[in-house]
Amino acid sequence: MSSSKVKILIDSTSDFPKEQLKPWDVDIVPLYVTWPDGTVEKDDTREFDELKKFYEKLKSAQELPKSSQPSIEDWRLKYEEAKKQGYEGVLVITISSAMSGTFNSATLAASEVDIPVKVIDSKRASTAISPMVRYARELLELGADLNKTAEELEKKIHAKGFGAFFYVQDFNFLVKGGRVSKFAGFVGSLLKIRVGIYINNEGNMVPFTKARGFKAIVDELLKKAEEEGFKPGSTVDLYMVSCDNMEELKEIEQILRKVYKVKNVYYTPTGKVISMHVGPGQAGFGIEKY
Repeated sequence: MSSSKVKILIDSTSDFPKEQLKPWDVDIVPLYVTWPDGTVEKDDTREFDELKKFYEKLKSAQELPKSSQPSIEDWRLKYEEAKKQGYEGVLVITISSAMSGTFNSATLAASEVDIPVKVIDSKRASTAISPMVRYARELLELGADLNKTAEELEKKIHAKGFGAFFYVQDFNFLVKGGRVSKFAGFVGSLLKIRVGIYINNEGNMVPFTKARGFKAIVDELLKKAEEEGFKPGSTVDLYMVSCDNMEELKEIEQILRKVYKVKNVYYTPTGKVISMHVGPGQAGFGIEKY
């Protein structure tokens, strides 16, 4: 099965850099956003102008919307579409199963189609998923089949080859979104305080530090990245991601360039679902080590 015969699918929490959709032959299956008034919208845009409107809506919302996973039928239709387009296999990479039922719906749908589908639990979220697509596509182009590619990708995930490190500036979004109930120690008067967060190897978002200043929080992110195996001086790709905080994001890139040998840098805004949980002002990076 050649590289061109395998379609890669990800869900919309991957915050994927849109300019890489075609080169890496990947499609996005959207999650859903439901507002308190019952309005439902798909998390289906990677256009910054459209996302900016969503960020503004979030800032003024009295009550936050809720997110829901793609249905089994959503996934099944995507698999069928890939088959119709002439693909011989599908590789799916989803948000951590510890954060969403997306992995389960993608897996259940795989048993309903007659095209080989491998579903990988990324154990990560947001733009830490994007480099997994790059790595999988590279393996496919080097001649690995669908099963071998899935196996090697899972090995690299397990070996902490991909990381996600970021901070939020309004911790209430994570609390209201029900993503950090275990970390009550962080709740309180956290206005104007940046909270550092990483995604651990069990696939959970873990708040690990707080700081007032920009430089202080970036230092903490770098320390955590080093603890997680991303040693200074190593060769990496960076996936810079922010929720309406491009100014600080560019500064973070310059700091990272002094720490790592940076091969490629991609910029991407947070999609609707991730934005709901991290809130405007978030900034950080996905990272892949070679």
